[in-house]
Amino acid sequence: MRTDNRLSRMLHVLIHMSKMEGAATSETMARMLSTNPVVVRRTMAGLREAGYVTSSKGHNGGWELATPLEKITMADIYRALGSPEMFALGLANDDPKCLIEKAVNARIGDTLAAAEAMIVDRFGSMTLAEIRDDFEKGMAAVQQGEYCG
Repeated sequence: MRTDNRLSRMLHVLIHMSKMEGAATSETMARMLSTNPVVVRRTMAGLREAGYVTSSKGHNGGWELATPLEKITMADIYRALGSPEMFALGLANDDPKCLIEKAVNARIGDTLAAAEAMIVDRFGSMTLAEIRDDFEKGMAAVQQGEYCG
C-alpha cells in the first residue's frame, strides 16, 4: 500500500513559504517536492479553501501564506488535506454476515479510531511556528558545526 505523504510535504512547503519573499509558484514548489505543478495546485487548493494560503495568477503570481504559522496547527493542515487515512491496516469485508468478522472489525475499528483521535489531538497542540523554530535551531547548529554527517 502506498503511503500518503501529503501532510509532511505540505508542512515542508509551508515552512519554506514562511521564509520566502513574495509568492511561491507552483513550479517552484513542484521542483522542491519532485512532483508536477498540477499536483501542487490540486493539493494547495484545500489549504486555500481553508484560508491558510492565498493564490494569485499572472506575472509575480503564486501562493502566499494567509495565516501566520503561529495560528496554524498540524491538525489544521491534516484536516485541510481531507483527513487522509493514517493507517495501512484495514477491515475485512469478505462476509458481512460473519459474526467473527464483525467482532474482529469492531475491535480493530475502535482501536484505530482511538489511535487516530490521539494523533489528531497531538497534531492540534503543535503549530507550524514550532516546526519552523525547530528548523531554525537545526540550521544554527549546522552553522556552528554541531551536526553529524
